[in-house]
Amino acid sequence: MFRFESGHRLPSLPVEHKCSRQHGHSYEVEVALTAFSLEAPGFVTDFAALAPFGEFLRTQLDHNNLHEIFPFEPTSELLAQFLAGWFIENLEPVIHGQLVAVNVRETGRSWARFDVEGQ
Repeated sequence: MFRFESGHRLPSLPVEHKCSRQHGHSYEVEVALTAFSLEAPGFVTDFAALAPFGEFLRTQLDHNNLHEIFPFEPTSELLAQFLAGWFIENLEPVIHGQLVAVNVRETGRSWARFDVEGQ
């Protein structure tokens, strides 16, 4: 599980909707991986190999306003989709496992999952 703190707003929502105003979340991001075989000593992927993903979250998203970074409204669903694309482009070529899904959690009760097709 990876974590970062960020703010955002969703301006396309009606002005009376609470998410149209600036607010923040303690985001949690989970990646689900699969493999047809395991690497010694029994890994799909060594968790240490995922460090660049955590570094990306820390340096690019942590303590930023997400609506100022992305060209899309940063809903949990669109964040999960974007992060899946980043992971596939930047980590899949150098790790053993393949990405199955990305979960983005805004709160203990609010989360979204983006499933990678073809996995």
